[in-house]
Amino acid sequence: MHVEATTRGAGVPVLVLHGSPGGIDAARVMSRFLPEDTFRSVLVSRPGYLGTPLDPAHASIDDEADLLAGVLDGLGIDRVGVLAWSGGGPAAYRLAARHPDRVHAVVGASAVSGAWAPARPHPAEYVVSHTAVGARVSGWLAAHAPRATVLGAMSGVSSLRGRALRDHVSDVLADPDQRAFMLDVAATGNTSGRHRTGWSNDVRTLGAITSLGLEEVRVPVLLVHGDADTEVLPVHSTRAASELPDAELVMLPGGTHFAFWDHRDAAAVQARARAHLTP
Repeated sequence: MHVEATTRGAGVPVLVLHGSPGGIDAARVMSRFLPEDTFRSVLVSRPGYLGTPLDPAHASIDDEADLLAGVLDGLGIDRVGVLAWSGGGPAAYRLAARHPDRVHAVVGASAVSGAWAPARPHPAEYVVSHTAVGARVSGWLAAHAPRATVLGAMSGVSSLRGRALRDHVSDVLADPDQRAFMLDVAATGNTSGRHRTGWSNDVRTLGAITSLGLEEVRVPVLLVHGDADTEVLPVHSTRAASELPDAELVMLPGGTHFAFWDHRDAAAVQARARAHLTP
């Protein structure tokens, strides 16, 4: 089956798995911290998102893992590091478990490790995040009202409120890399249109997880999670750290669902991830 995929840079291959929703555009934004002269980022749209169709007969997490192994075959890549965010976590873990010779390390950023269900949005949040009109509004706001865009995104996926939230938004907007990440990734987070099939499948498959066989993952895993994340609760990473044979957990105080990219310690964490992803 066709998978929408491309590569960026040259060097150590890193497979970048976006969350739920998302697509190859989100993967591209996620991978910016990987220098092009050192890493070859393998960017994909997961099944049902953008240019990757979903085969209803092969729509499980294990099917996705096998499909990703096929992408590596097509690119002539033997082994990769894997960077997975949020809903991309299960496929990363299953790829490492089912194809242990293809993966040398995993970085899980706010990664799902067990059964997950999205929070029920308020009516206004539903319009913004789950409709085509909302997608257009989000794009306009990102271009013309960056503070409102970042504030809305962070308040929706974290427990930060009041002064703590306002200060965090100000810090992010003052940092060029973090500002660009937040505004660009905001355009990829709507579940309508060409995201709908993938989103619906993720809600079904991630909600039905009973075990990802984390004990079968024999490669080192770096787990990064914000303790204020309400989209994927921190227990997903603390549980993974207890079940994975070789795991390191970095819990970021006051970190949102975007903590790997927007936390005050993001640069240090990303440097740690680059070292982890280098064989």
